[in-house]
Amino acid sequence: MKTKHIITSVLAVTAISLGNISCTDDLNQFPHTETTSKEVYTNLSNYKAVLAKLYTSMVVNGQGKGGENADLSSNNGQDYMRCWFNLQECGTDEMASTWLSGDKTGDITYLSWDANDPWVADMYYRIYYNIALCNEFLRNCSESTISSYGESEQRELRLFRAEARFLRALFYYHALDLFRNIPFVSENDPVGSYVPPRYTPVQTVAFIESELNEIAPLMYSARECPYGRASRGAAYTLLAKLYLNAEVYTGTARYSDCIVACNKAIAEGYTLESDYAKLFNADNNKRTNEIIFALPVDAEHTVTWGATTYIICGEVSNTSADQKPEDYGVKNGWGMYRVRGELPGKFENESADTRFRFFTTNQTRHLETIDNQTNGYFSEKWSNLTDDGKTASNTVDGGVNTDYPLFRLADVYLMYSEAVVRGGTGGTLSQALDYVNRLRRRAYKSNAGDIKERQLTKDFLIDERARELYLEGVRRTDLIRFGLFTTSKYLWQWKGGTKNGMAVDSKYNVYPIPTSELTANPNLYNENY
Repeated sequence: MKTKHIITSVLAVTAISLGNISCTDDLNQFPHTETTSKEVYTNLSNYKAVLAKLYTSMVVNGQGKGGENADLSSNNGQDYMRCWFNLQECGTDEMASTWLSGDKTGDITYLSWDANDPWVADMYYRIYYNIALCNEFLRNCSESTISSYGESEQRELRLFRAEARFLRALFYYHALDLFRNIPFVSENDPVGSYVPPRYTPVQTVAFIESELNEIAPLMYSARECPYGRASRGAAYTLLAKLYLNAEVYTGTARYSDCIVACNKAIAEGYTLESDYAKLFNADNNKRTNEIIFALPVDAEHTVTWGATTYIICGEVSNTSADQKPEDYGVKNGWGMYRVRGELPGKFENESADTRFRFFTTNQTRHLETIDNQTNGYFSEKWSNLTDDGKTASNTVDGGVNTDYPLFRLADVYLMYSEAVVRGGTGGTLSQALDYVNRLRRRAYKSNAGDIKERQLTKDFLIDERARELYLEGVRRTDLIRFGLFTTSKYLWQWKGGTKNGMAVDSKYNVYPIPTSELTANPNLYNENY
């Protein structure tokens, strides 16, 4: 039986304190600790505690409640997933930020950032802080070290090591997707004055691919995996994402490989949750049938003002007299964002498609002014309510209790379908159509939304991905893959900073490495910035 938040309750992250790490120091350095590594890595319990830190470093930004005793001294001081969500959603057709100045989201909203943008810098340093944590764990979890333990402990340590390698691969994937040409450092590189080399996307893709293929057989199966930890299904899903976007990253299409990876993930035995809304509520830890890899968030053990707290409190107005915070399980709304009009416009039948979850009362669909809270619908996709409609936590004191479903089966179905439509071999159009219609039957509660084979096109799929996956942190990557993010092929309101939208320089398909890091590492440079 899977228990919620095993990572944060059983594998108590506070057992070992990992202190601050400077943003501009060499990226290969190990995290400074209050005790030395020699003292920390002495028993299985301590390894579990450090592994917990690797996982929770995606949703909390420090050792104390809500990010107190911060890991990093940074511009905004926000957690990994708040940074990721903003960089993946703010500049797209899905999200309209409200506090452009106060939250410093103006440049990422209008696709006009530079190498000094605070959100871009925070994301970069968050990624490499997490990579540093993984590298230090792996330095102390070598085969020679493992061999000094008993047989049962050796099995657990090898699982820990595989999971740490998975997390590092995930962090490198995020770095690749956002920044393309990136510094690379592993546990095999020296600690101290070593200056990491600049890896091309071809090199980074090769590393991630090799790591995931090697570790997947060593990881828990989906059925055996403790909740909140990564299974081989997560490894196959990440591989599928890598292959689906490989042509963007390297110029070489890998759609057939994407289909293979999707098939392996699906073969782990996942099934669709019958109720779409329950994937995003405070009991979503129960949806392990569909959610492949979740990031646990908990108002007692993993308090965060970012991650899902930011998404849920942020989607509720703090000025509307019509929208009630208690309807979403929050004490008050933050009014951080609404959705741009293009997103609800993609739903063919608003009343029948249960994925159409927007608050519309006294809200305009389109945005005369992007930072006016009455312009644009508010999302109702996420909530801090339990299955029986009860508030899960006091969000003022502890944030939300809703986990972040980073990977889920619906995305795998859509990746498979897109790879087939793009010409990948090893799959069939009939199977792709079946997967898409399974999603639409869930959405419509009938076969009324089924499509025909001739309708399964790239244009359909980019819109279906929006309908199914909106505000899940994938939209920027999707728009880039379809050639729509910076070009004039698809304009949305306020794209590029104008009301009717405009094309922007193609350099905005990639975020720049922060100026401070370029100064610290002479091997790095930004094209076009």
